[in-house]
Amino acid sequence: MEMILPTRIPSPRGRARAAFSLLEVMIACGIFFMAVFAILALVSNSVRNARLLRRIEVDAGMVAAQLSKTNHVTLGNDSGDFGPLYRDYSWETFSDEVASNGLIQVDIIVRRRGLQQPSDAMSIFVYDPTVKTSGPGGGLNQQGFGR
Repeated sequence: MEMILPTRIPSPRGRARAAFSLLEVMIACGIFFMAVFAILALVSNSVRNARLLRRIEVDAGMVAAQLSKTNHVTLGNDSGDFGPLYRDYSWETFSDEVASNGLIQVDIIVRRRGLQQPSDAMSIFVYDPTVKTSGPGGGLNQQGFGR
């Protein structure tokens, strides 16, 4: 003989305790979305700050770096721009021989379009062995200094 065990039918109250109520699910969703939006705001601010830090300010050192890369200087005046990334800026150089051994003083001025005052200026000395000397003493004045 088989023994038949009585099956237990769960009561409606037992089912309610085994599942989440709609109110609990809504509160959990609210907490989840608040956390997600807080994280998204933090990421957005970090990306914006990184983009601001990436923008390099234009200065005369950028032109000086290009001159020192080639060590070739054109005596007299020269000018140019920084390309499409910094289209509001331009540069000018004024080069003069300081000594007869190829030492040249280069004055660099960086200007921003629409502004009267230069945004940056710098003087550097560059050695260019290919420069034709202007004779003994080169570009030295009476005190022994360039210009």
